[in-house]
Amino acid sequence: MDRKLIIGTRGSDLALWQANFVKDRLAENNIIAELKIIKTQGDRILNLSFDKLEGKGFFTKELEEELLAGTIDLAVHSHKDLPTENPPGLIIAAVSEREDPSELLLILKDCVDVRQKMSLKYGAIVGTSSNRRKAQLLAYRPDLEIEELRGNVPTRIGKLRDEKYDAIMIAKAGVTRLGIDLSEFHVEELTPVELVPAPAQGVLAIQIRETDQELLNVLQILHHPDVAEALAVERTVLKLFGGGCHLPLGCYCRRDDGVFQVFTSKANTGEEFPDRLFLESETSDGLAEKVVARFDPQRKFPMSVFISRELSEHSYFRKALEKHDIKVEARSLIRTVRVINKLDPYILRDIDWIFFSSKNAIEYFFQLDPQLPPDVKFGVMGAGSEEALRLKGHFTQYTGVGIDTVDVAREFAKIANGKKILFPGSENSMRSIQQGLSADTKIIDLPVYETVLEENVEGTGADVLVFTSPSNVEAYFSDNLLEPNQKVIAIGKSTGRKFDDMGTKYMLPFSPDEVGLAEAVFGL
Repeated sequence: MDRKLIIGTRGSDLALWQANFVKDRLAENNIIAELKIIKTQGDRILNLSFDKLEGKGFFTKELEEELLAGTIDLAVHSHKDLPTENPPGLIIAAVSEREDPSELLLILKDCVDVRQKMSLKYGAIVGTSSNRRKAQLLAYRPDLEIEELRGNVPTRIGKLRDEKYDAIMIAKAGVTRLGIDLSEFHVEELTPVELVPAPAQGVLAIQIRETDQELLNVLQILHHPDVAEALAVERTVLKLFGGGCHLPLGCYCRRDDGVFQVFTSKANTGEEFPDRLFLESETSDGLAEKVVARFDPQRKFPMSVFISRELSEHSYFRKALEKHDIKVEARSLIRTVRVINKLDPYILRDIDWIFFSSKNAIEYFFQLDPQLPPDVKFGVMGAGSEEALRLKGHFTQYTGVGIDTVDVAREFAKIANGKKILFPGSENSMRSIQQGLSADTKIIDLPVYETVLEENVEGTGADVLVFTSPSNVEAYFSDNLLEPNQKVIAIGKSTGRKFDDMGTKYMLPFSPDEVGLAEAVFGL
């Protein structure tokens, strides 16, 4: 291309980084460009929350107007800021690779409480301008106070530094791109499956005039079709909901082992408890429509759900279901009993890792008042165990994600093979993680409790039965049969194998925690 290109951009540090990123990639291909800074409505009006600003595209409209006027050749946007419809005459010519779309919770160090979820003290003040973040944060931590926070990334961090908030929430992508040092804060990273990001979060969009065929062809050197395919699902979901930046909607699509996975969180307001959904599909075709159909206000939900564990009145699972008037019957079908009363201190000598496969293992182990080595690391299976360990005042260095213990064992082995690992657990543990470790790994099994099945278990007429362990399945079906039209959810693959043996159909959640189980019920 012979002509020099003019790149339109906002003037914030992050916008300039994004525009210079595109400029540098073009220069690597012998294409010269210069930047033109354009101020948008979102930059000028900082005293109003996003849902009070008029119209859509308040970070993009002015750039699009200059594109149409021909004063710039291309505009670089944060893709999540773009309305779902391009103005007539404009197209997205290319999308970048996706930066990690996780969220960061930055916490003042004197506001940290590791025993609370997300390590944030009770009743803390959190700054965010996003209704999506607000709804999901309050679902996990209803005690938090959410206050409006506007400004570019350094400005928002500066407001936290000035102690106008106890914590703020910010996209990891912006911090990574700007290379900001966060060492003065405690940082909690929330993955896209924990707190669902905005559609297209972490991706740059390059917009041009649709008549500029030459530039369209040139920009294909920057285009990532695989990212575009996933974003098409997310942005179609946003479009079908008729939403913009103010809608409390999170949608994240990824491809895992050839299968599309979509995580969605939606509420009507920032104060409302959000609905969560997880769907998988072999193809992206029609996937967005399937997601939106599950949120149809006219759809029929189960009238009642049984779950084989005790639940507090504040549990995520209970609140997610009772929002839709689903009756929840929660009772455990097993008992656990301590099997040792004193811990030999020698057993902890030179231990590198302690791995817990359940919350029960954590509870019974710490009842023994262990004197832990100073540098010991902790691994756990699932978010529920991670939270239980927090309540004991400890962080995990590895958290197994997903429902397949074989996959978790494989990932854990990458960092723990050859080490000395203690496994507190049940007397009849299946030892799934241990079996995935190498022969040179020193494994110490420590039974701290045993599981006892309840006798004469009463059946349930609930529409959906959720089983949270193989032992609960065994206890229930020793006295009961599955009734016609009852549906079954198994918390993980080891629980599911019990139903495989019975020839019973069941559904698996994405994650073995209350959020994953609620998603599974919602996805039936």
